[in-house]
Amino acid sequence: MAKQKPTSRAAARNAAQKKSPARKINKAAAKSTSRKRVKARALPAAKPKRRPKQRIAISHYRDEDFKADGLRSYAHYRDLGIAGATGGLAQAHVIRLIGPCNPAEVSKLHFHDVEFQMVYVLKGWVKTYMEGQGETLMKQGTCWTQPPRIKHLIMDYSDDVELLEVILPAEFRTVELAA
Repeated sequence: MAKQKPTSRAAARNAAQKKSPARKINKAAAKSTSRKRVKARALPAAKPKRRPKQRIAISHYRDEDFKADGLRSYAHYRDLGIAGATGGLAQAHVIRLIGPCNPAEVSKLHFHDVEFQMVYVLKGWVKTYMEGQGETLMKQGTCWTQPPRIKHLIMDYSDDVELLEVILPAEFRTVELAA
């Protein structure tokens, strides 16, 4: 009995591919790859970190809540209760830089080992230096983020400056760099 010819070009192409040795190799490679994917999926998944249950935090303004117990000696901090309410997930505070500015004291290049840092100028102004950005004057209403471990410093500030700072996580390391 004679073989019948394919009736369409697509059928002819399919018939040729079925006979092709390259097609067999590609099928073997595809099977091998799919087996690897199955094996990779079969590995145990890492357990996600459990975040602590959060609670409501309300902080009303009181002048006596500004304390000289923070990172810098030339600043007073008003803790907003976010670290306690989030189980250490985040920290937020209002910072008053005590004037007049002493550049020898404030102009120390440093970085914070954080995941996120945002600063908003509530009052006054502050002049900063950030690696890759240079010098920038931040005025009332200015908001900025500082990427993790970015080298920065304060160069100058007004006598009445107040900043809102939000940082993740609440506990972090600050590293001062040699001049």
